[in-house]
Amino acid sequence: MSRRVRVAVVSGGRSSEHDISVASARSVLESLDPERYEPVTVEIGRDGAWELGAGPNGRELPPRTAAETLPVPTSKVPETLGEVDVVIPVLHGPFGEDGTVQGLLELAGVPYVGAGVLGSALAMDKDKFKAVMRDAGIPVTRNITLRLGDEPRNPFGYPVFVKPARLGSSVGITKVHAESELAPAVERAFRHDEKVLVEEFVNGIEVECGVLGNLKPIASLPGEIVSHGFDQPDWYDYSAKYDEGGMDLIVPPRISQEQIERVQRLAVESCVVSEVEGMARVDFFVREGGEVLVNELNTIPGFTATSVYAKLFEASGIPYPELLDRLVGLALERHERRAGLQF
Repeated sequence: MSRRVRVAVVSGGRSSEHDISVASARSVLESLDPERYEPVTVEIGRDGAWELGAGPNGRELPPRTAAETLPVPTSKVPETLGEVDVVIPVLHGPFGEDGTVQGLLELAGVPYVGAGVLGSALAMDKDKFKAVMRDAGIPVTRNITLRLGDEPRNPFGYPVFVKPARLGSSVGITKVHAESELAPAVERAFRHDEKVLVEEFVNGIEVECGVLGNLKPIASLPGEIVSHGFDQPDWYDYSAKYDEGGMDLIVPPRISQEQIERVQRLAVESCVVSEVEGMARVDFFVREGGEVLVNELNTIPGFTATSVYAKLFEASGIPYPELLDRLVGLALERHERRAGLQF
């Protein structure tokens, strides 16, 4: 029997999405075939310390000493991440989904699942991501960008969304209904980032589409998001995403076949243009008149078996365990492909 593939599942992280990441990682570990994979775990605390453990079928990695607080490369890297065949980073938000951990893995020479440094950083920064999409002719929701010291302003009318440029899971986002609410919303967003987006409100159907692959990615069937959020029931806020019963996913979405195909095409194009390989979930608005707009791209979407990304591919004929197999294979393929480059 051939040796099992040694997989490190990295979870947690310093961002506010720490607990969501841990739940996603738990689902990944439970679904990896123990006959094919030898899983180990690396959990990053909110303080940035990396705890080294083992998956349900893996041997223990060396314990973390008091002085060992990766993610800076240390002498322990060869003993830890350097010993595995592939890393699955299941990290959401800053310090994990933004290219920082991907950079560490590039330095360590370890294959890893998902987008590389550039794609991760670009997708995390909604301001720069939209600029690249516009330059490529991909339609996106309109926004203006505020930086520290800028006065709050809104050229779009109301309602409007105010959000940190580089955060996820609706953290720090406010739906603003009147001029009097704009300045407090901008102040709130600046608590999370030094760059803030004021984004037009789009009256339309919210649709999400999964993407899988490296140089020639494929799109899943899209799904329609119907929000029942308990904090802000009129939009897809944090509670709608993560509370039980907070949303319904309708696959396929209640839009025309032509719009479904356009969503799939734009999802793939968005990944190719932003150099995102492996996996992504691309979020859209579809206006009543038929216009399809890209809203954002997530390089490490929620990754439990019941998360939207997994459900979309389940509906497309790729069950969760197979999805994990494909992602590991894509990580190894990309690493081997890039090993032939001369630097």
